[in-house]
Amino acid sequence: MAYKDFVSLVHKSTTRDYVGRVTEVDKAQVAEDAIKFDVEYWDGTRLQGYGGYKYDGRWRKVADAMVETYGLKPGMKVLDVGSGKGFLLHDFMESVPGLEVAGLEISEYGIEHSMEDVKPFLKHGTAAKLPWDDNTFDLVVSINTLHNLYNYDLRAALSEMERVSKGNSYLCVEAYRNEREKVNLMYWQLTCRIFHTPEEWDFEFKEAGYTGDHEFIYFE
Repeated sequence: MAYKDFVSLVHKSTTRDYVGRVTEVDKAQVAEDAIKFDVEYWDGTRLQGYGGYKYDGRWRKVADAMVETYGLKPGMKVLDVGSGKGFLLHDFMESVPGLEVAGLEISEYGIEHSMEDVKPFLKHGTAAKLPWDDNTFDLVVSINTLHNLYNYDLRAALSEMERVSKGNSYLCVEAYRNEREKVNLMYWQLTCRIFHTPEEWDFEFKEAGYTGDHEFIYFE
């Protein structure tokens, strides 16, 4: 298991009004709506979620970095667990023409509004039970998804990522290192079910037998 800086290439470019998330709206009600992962979460206001999640090409640098790191070639298979509207998978396909992609997404709205070239490769379901055989994918990734699971589903999801991978996997989750980052995370998040320090995440990985790479994002 190794620490990889992939999402950090795009995470810090986003401006966040932490206080606005809890003073301008009823945060509890907004979170109740967001956890449905429907139109409000993806294409509502910024206070409700992404504020209109549209393709802007920012994930291409992440895809390119993963292609180089994991030596992805045409004919290899990549799975994105929590694929959203398929932006990362689209960029993988552009980065390596001939790469075979698949996505797992819990949001039917996200799949319905995904990019057309990716849509045929997406499946609706939960990360706790992946509908693929053992050792199917050359790379399994999951970005900003697994912290949305309760601990029993989290451990199942980590085990599932390990099961369907031929050896390479990577995940990114939210974490905090101090009280300020914990408060900012609590203010900003809408769908989190797990709030962990890096040490607690490492414990979860070991308990589930996850041996892949990982990254943490912090709300500084």
